[in-house]
Amino acid sequence: MPAGDIPGDVFARERQAHIARIVEEHGRARVSDLATRFGVSSVTIRKDLLVLEADGRVIRQHGGAIVPDRSRPELAFEIRERLQQDEKSSIGAAAAALVQDGESIVMDASTTALAVARRLRARGGWSQLTVITNGLRMASELAGSSGITVLMLGGRVRWEAMSVVGQLGDGLFSRINVQKAFVGAAGFTIESGLSDATDEEAQIKRSMIAAAREVIAIVDSTKWERATFATFCPIDKIDVILTDERAPAPMLAALRERGIDVRLVGAESPSSGLQARTPMAPQP
Repeated sequence: MPAGDIPGDVFARERQAHIARIVEEHGRARVSDLATRFGVSSVTIRKDLLVLEADGRVIRQHGGAIVPDRSRPELAFEIRERLQQDEKSSIGAAAAALVQDGESIVMDASTTALAVARRLRARGGWSQLTVITNGLRMASELAGSSGITVLMLGGRVRWEAMSVVGQLGDGLFSRINVQKAFVGAAGFTIESGLSDATDEEAQIKRSMIAAAREVIAIVDSTKWERATFATFCPIDKIDVILTDERAPAPMLAALRERGIDVRLVGAESPSSGLQARTPMAPQP
């Protein structure tokens, strides 16, 4: 890759656009080559790649980045887990704070639900909490936690989402009482509600929502104003939405006009440990 053909003082967004085109044209790019080409440090390039990965334009790998596989309907779990980590952590803390000992809750296989599971484990002090999930990572995170019983739904394993899908586990919901369902989404609009990239994931989430007394959507702002393949929950079935402060204001207002409890969760302070900031109260 030739060096010096791009000035080093370009603005960050302009540089990131150049980097995205390079990766798209060549299929991959190395951090060291990009740093030389743009006359910036490797640390700066890694930050650029973080931004581009969050936008879905590249996939970071050790030492560089590659072009995403556009033929796949969804990114693999380990890639999605790296996106919007701060927002998901804060949403996870706010969601975990809503859980009471003695409840039975259901969580999907989303990366935001994993953030909830981590907070539940760290919170501790449970005596009788039951967690039903189709997420392999969720079950692994909570397995062995004192006072928490984990129930896995049966079905076929999808490695892309580290989830179990199918109708083998549907019968479980007819035998238990579920107080809360915590569900993430690949897309969220007023018209389409909560949607997912595949119908298999959407179907299992429909079963979760039908079984729960309260539905809590855990969706960071990057999913808003975006409709994906299969709707699994219209907005009139959502009781609470936990999201970050970048959620679009017009959509926030429209949801609140419909009486939906939307809570914006701010970033955690360095000294806050595992406690998220108290969510903002819904505005009239």
